Amino acid sequence: MLTCIRGSRLIDPDRFGHLSEQSSSDVKDLWFCDESIVDPPVNGETPDLEIDAKGCVVMAGGIDLHTHIGGGKVTLARMLLRDQMPPWREGLPHGESSPATSHFLPSAPTTASRYLDMGYTTCLEPAVIPCNARSAHAEMADVRGIDTGGYCLLGNDDVLLQLIAEDSPQEVINAYVAWMLMATRCIAVKVVNPGGISAFKFNTRSFDVDTPHPKNGVTPGQIIRVLSRAVHEIGLAHPLHIHCSNLGVPGNIASTLATIAAADGYPIHLTHAQFHCYGTDGPYKFSSAACQLVEAMKKHPNVTIDVGQIQFGQTVTISADTMHQYQNTRHAKPRKSVLVDIECEAGCGVVPFRYRRREFVHSLQWAIGLELFLAIDDPSRVFLTTDHPNGGPFTAYPHLLALLSDRSLRETALAEIHADAAAASSLKGIEREYSLDDIATMTRTAPAKILGLDDRGTLAPGRIADVVIYREQDNIETMFRVPEMVFKSGRMIRKQGTCVNIDLMTQPDRTLAVDLNRAEIDFDKKLIADFRARYAKHGTFALDRLWIDDGEMEECLGSRLQPAGLRSPNNGASA
Repeated sequence: MLTCIRGSRLIDPDRFGHLSEQSSSDVKDLWFCDESIVDPPVNGETPDLEIDAKGCVVMAGGIDLHTHIGGGKVTLARMLLRDQMPPWREGLPHGESSPATSHFLPSAPTTASRYLDMGYTTCLEPAVIPCNARSAHAEMADVRGIDTGGYCLLGNDDVLLQLIAEDSPQEVINAYVAWMLMATRCIAVKVVNPGGISAFKFNTRSFDVDTPHPKNGVTPGQIIRVLSRAVHEIGLAHPLHIHCSNLGVPGNIASTLATIAAADGYPIHLTHAQFHCYGTDGPYKFSSAACQLVEAMKKHPNVTIDVGQIQFGQTVTISADTMHQYQNTRHAKPRKSVLVDIECEAGCGVVPFRYRRREFVHSLQWAIGLELFLAIDDPSRVFLTTDHPNGGPFTAYPHLLALLSDRSLRETALAEIHADAAAASSLKGIEREYSLDDIATMTRTAPAKILGLDDRGTLAPGRIADVVIYREQDNIETMFRVPEMVFKSGRMIRKQGTCVNIDLMTQPDRTLAVDLNRAEIDFDKKLIADFRARYAKHGTFALDRLWIDDGEMEECLGSRLQPAGLRSPNNGASA
């Protein structure tokens, strides 16, 4: 199947230069054959499908590097809120065609549909607990039409904490991290409140970067240092994905800056940074510290972030950070919650939450997120997330892009929030407006690079033909909410918001995972035997039960493994 998209402007700054450098007549054709983008034929070959895209722009499929779409925490949230959520009602929500939909916590198939409707084709689940990896992959396999992957959650598991406490050689830490990645079929490593989830189980209620663990004496700074080094030395493309200490606590910017220092220059990615960017100034003892993080990023090029922008309205917060979810239970709306101790690996807290536009703290949180987006001038170092569903649903992305692209719209929205929060924010004085190039970099090119997804995120020949056609218009929100067409692996899957090629939704999608055999990582049998013995002593089942093999992924869990996530040799891979 040879397809040609004619007469559009192709937005891929790395390949075609910036859109501002193109004239209105500088249009190009994009060709793809079957699943891959190809060079234009030189022999005048006629395409099987020709699409007139005059007045449109074309981008690669969107990539969301942090969205909670699978696993036990999502299931617990649906169970907790079953009395409120449409999937368990007989009636249909207003304007919806299926009962299995929810504004902020949709079912897996509805999640896929809403992402595809916006032009997103790849989504990453950022918190896969090893003992629950099968469940997470099984649920993500139901997000049909979307390629998925997960981040293995480490840093609160007893085995790793023991190894660090014993001052084990870095090579031993590396072997443990590598084995867990392979066993769980994940693409990256994440740490949540390093050591804090474990410390919470010993009745610790506050835990900072230099606080010793009450049992083993390990500090979060040590955990960050050894894990960031392990991730780098193993050769993973994505840096250690860090949920910092003291989420949501006024003054937590000090912990965030200490986290950056603890990495000792190794690459790190700070996730939902808006929730870790608070000072204690002003009459409310709660202030924006966005400028401090921005300045720190200028000094530390090893740091990237995603924002975790909040949206006003009802949502539910789900996190492995039981310490801070426990503190948030007093703010639950409605007043109920779930806190779970998961084996000896981590935890889980589910707390419903409602962000109010006229609440000072919530209004300032909203402004802080936008400050980060706009003050960090390199769109390849800041990524579009709402930490779905924690800050709000991912369906808010088109509106967020409009706020970033239109200063007048932003100022109108700023005038509608709590007056004291608006006065305390620097947002009003920021003139910057995102261009379509910035948007393409932040949501396509940069996520692909930082995740080691060499086959997507760009319109270059040889890449997967995940392609989106947007009708160019002044209203950015409308433009990005309903693309003209969405192609997944070269096949049209959406047309003006309508699902086409339904049979494609029944085919197994790809699970993006590292294959460390390709990186020539040897698993020392003696080390694995030691890990096995430690796990047997402190866990509740055998270590080997964590291992998910290729056949199980496809035949039982319903997804095809695709190797990804390693740094390429020209980017300094140590493998």
